[in-house]
Amino acid sequence: MAKTIDIISLGCSKNLVDSEALMGLLEANGYQCTHDSDDPQGDIVVVNTCGFINDAKEESINTILEFAQAKSEGRIERLYVMGCLSERYLADLEKEIPEVDGWYGKFNYRQLLNDLKGEDFVACEGKRHITTPRHYAYLKISEGCDRHCAYCAIPLITGRHQSRPMEEILDEVRQLVADGTKEFNVIAQELTYYGVDIDGKQHIAELIERMADIPGVEWIRLHYAYPAHFPWDLLRVMREKKNVCKYLDIALQHISDHMLLRMQRHVTKAETYELIERLRREVPGIHIRTTLMVGFPGETDEDFEELKAFVKWARFERMGAFAYSEEEGTPSERDYEDDVPEEIKQRRLDGLMRIQQNISAELEAEKVGTTQRIIVDRKEGAYYVGRTEYCSPEVDPEVLIPASERDLTIGEFYDVVVTDSEEFDLYGSTIN
Repeated sequence: MAKTIDIISLGCSKNLVDSEALMGLLEANGYQCTHDSDDPQGDIVVVNTCGFINDAKEESINTILEFAQAKSEGRIERLYVMGCLSERYLADLEKEIPEVDGWYGKFNYRQLLNDLKGEDFVACEGKRHITTPRHYAYLKISEGCDRHCAYCAIPLITGRHQSRPMEEILDEVRQLVADGTKEFNVIAQELTYYGVDIDGKQHIAELIERMADIPGVEWIRLHYAYPAHFPWDLLRVMREKKNVCKYLDIALQHISDHMLLRMQRHVTKAETYELIERLRREVPGIHIRTTLMVGFPGETDEDFEELKAFVKWARFERMGAFAYSEEEGTPSERDYEDDVPEEIKQRRLDGLMRIQQNISAELEAEKVGTTQRIIVDRKEGAYYVGRTEYCSPEVDPEVLIPASERDLTIGEFYDVVVTDSEEFDLYGSTIN
C-alpha cells in the first residue's frame, strides 16, 4: 500500500499553495496525501512552517515538537519540516530538534520527494492538490519582495521579488477552471510589483485582464498590494471587467509621515489620502481591506491620534491591526529601540479596533435591503454560509441563509436579499 503523508500547513495562503504543490507532486508519485488531519497515524508528517512573526514562529515550533513526540511514541514513522521557519533558522533547528528526519526551506521542498523515493520520480510541475473547497483557489503569481520595510522579515526569508511567467499563470488558471474552480484569490508578497523583475514594468493590470477573459473565471480577487507606485491602469480593469471583484487588499501600516518614514514605506501621508480617494473615485463601490500597525518604535501619542483620525476618515470596509513586535535581522531591530511599552501598544490596538468595529457595523447595516450575488461555501448547522464579491475566504464577513428556505448547492452562485446584519456578518434570503 502507498505511504500516507499528512501535510500540516501553518501561516498564510502562500504557504498553503506550496503545500498543495507538494501534495500534487507526491500524489503523482504514488503517495496518498491528507491535509491537516486531526490525528495523523502511522506514516509520514510534513509540517509547512511560518516564520514571519513571533506568534507564528511559536506555533510552528510547538507543532513540530508535538509531532516529534508522536514520532517518539510510534504514532508516526517519519517527520519532515519545510517552509519559512526552516528557511530562516535551519542550523539552529537541526541542532535543537534532532527528531526531525529532514529539514527543507521555502524553495527546496521538492527535494523531499527525491529523499523519499530516489532520483526516479515524476516531476509533475504545476499540478496542485487543491485543499480549499473546489470552487475557489489561491493563485500565487510571484515570490519575494524588494520593498524592505523596516519592520519586515519577509525579504530575509523569501529573497528578492520573482514573478512567475504570465503564460504559466494563465495555463494554471485554465487547468483550475477545468477542474471546477470559479473564484481566484490572487496572492503575492507584493502584488503590484508583478513583472518589474522581468522587464522593468508593472504587468499586474495585463495579467488580471487576461485572466478575466478566460471562460469560466467568475471572480478574481486581489490581495497584498503596496501603496507606493500604485499601477493605476489596474483600476480600469477592476472597473470594466465584471468578474474582477471590487475588492483590494492593500496594507497601509500607518499614516503619520513620521511613522511612514521610520517604517521605510516610501509613501507619504498626503499620497496615502490621495490613493484612497482615487481608489473610491475610479472604482465605485470598492471594498478596501487594509492592515495597520501600532507601537512601532518612536510612535508618539500625536502619531497615534493621526492614525485614529485616518481610520475614521477612510471608513475601511475591512481592517485589521496588530502591535509591533521586534523581528531579528530587520532594520528596525538594528536601528531602533523598541521603546513603546507593551501596555500602551495594547491600549492603542484596542482603541483602534473599537473604532473599526463601529465602522464595520455601520457599513454592513447599509447593505440591509440590497441584493447581493453570493457564492455558497458550506452548510453549517441551520444555515448555508456564503460570501459576496467583497469578502475573501476565512477572513471577511459571511452571509448566512436559512437552510430551511430551500436546498442550495455548495459552490454555486445565488442572488440574495440582505435581511439583517451584525457587526461583521450578514443574513439573507435567496431570490433565484
